[in-house]
Amino acid sequence: MKFQYQAKDINGVEKSGIIDSRSREDVLSFLSSENLYPIEIVQLVDEKDKSPLERKITLFEGVSMKEVAVFSRQLSIMIDSNVPPAEAMEALGDQTRNAFFKEKIYNIAKDVREGTQLSKAFGKYPKIFSVFYVNMIRSGEVSGNLPSILQKVASHLENEYEIKSKVTGAMMYPGIILLVFILIFVVIMIFVIPGLVGVLEEAGQELPIATRIIMAISDFFVSYWYLALIFLAGIITFFVQFPKSKTGKDFFDKLLLKIPILGNFFKSLYQSRFAENFSTLLSAGITVNEALEVVADLIGNNVYKYAILDAQKDVVKGESISVVLSRRSDIMSPLLVQMVSVGEKTGRLDSSLENVVRFYKGETDTFINSLSSIIEPLLIVGLALMVGLLVAAVLLPIYQVSTSIQ
Repeated sequence: MKFQYQAKDINGVEKSGIIDSRSREDVLSFLSSENLYPIEIVQLVDEKDKSPLERKITLFEGVSMKEVAVFSRQLSIMIDSNVPPAEAMEALGDQTRNAFFKEKIYNIAKDVREGTQLSKAFGKYPKIFSVFYVNMIRSGEVSGNLPSILQKVASHLENEYEIKSKVTGAMMYPGIILLVFILIFVVIMIFVIPGLVGVLEEAGQELPIATRIIMAISDFFVSYWYLALIFLAGIITFFVQFPKSKTGKDFFDKLLLKIPILGNFFKSLYQSRFAENFSTLLSAGITVNEALEVVADLIGNNVYKYAILDAQKDVVKGESISVVLSRRSDIMSPLLVQMVSVGEKTGRLDSSLENVVRFYKGETDTFINSLSSIIEPLLIVGLALMVGLLVAAVLLPIYQVSTSIQ
């Protein structure tokens, strides 16, 4: 069983941690042997001992990028203030509200106290701390400059979080408009059109083709609603599961880069991500070969991933990075290639890449800020045409019926 404890030492300094023990009495014995005075002892429930409902709830547990960034910055400050890493993490664990993250922090602190390297302790939780994060920590351990490395990691994560938040915010309004239209369309098909069918059929007039199509769609929704739900569930499942497969991810990653307007935006985003990650790793003392391998896994797009891995193989053979990247002019811009070339010649590749990051960040921010103004008119025009066709298909035969009666 696992127990989380809070205690004080003879100087009144609070200590906390998680230990494996057979009983609460054994925990008390352990604290007594360490000259600690218990304040609180709480038994933690193992995953296998949880009820099925509790296990389902834990599926939604996770740690956000923002939480990791804040944790990294606070850890940097504490280590820079000469607080031992294990003690610093225990203190941060006490302040963390996310119970899932709190437990992982305590576990890392426990491993470090037992002699595990900090980077290896973080590496046990790849879903929270990425390969990039672990490599940066390892670099900080080797160079003895861990606080500075953690600050760089925190800044990097904050930049990533900011971009994701901006993209999500820009897509929110168009997404809501589209969802509302779909709901209105379904309501009209199920509740409005069936009420008009009887009136139109009694008139005995030949109905326009658009009206007959609308009536057929309405009849399908009313009579075979379960098939519509099955079809919808299948579509959702396909778009959720297929992109997770290698074939699906390859397909959608290629498609993403070919979409008009958005394709160029995503190319800028991925090149910025490549430059920032590569620059950060190089400035931390990671070798070019290792940095390229790590960046390939972090880029988030398989087209760029394969290109970077191919570049790594050629760089190992002795070719320059700029020459290798220039062969992929379809996804690597002349600006990026030129700045990499300048960095290689001056021996300041990390600084040159930082200039690339600033340029692409400006382009990305500009595009994101204008994204709503680009999508909104197109969406409104498209919805207006669809609503117009729907209304015309319904009102035209009614107008014809009323005209014939007069």
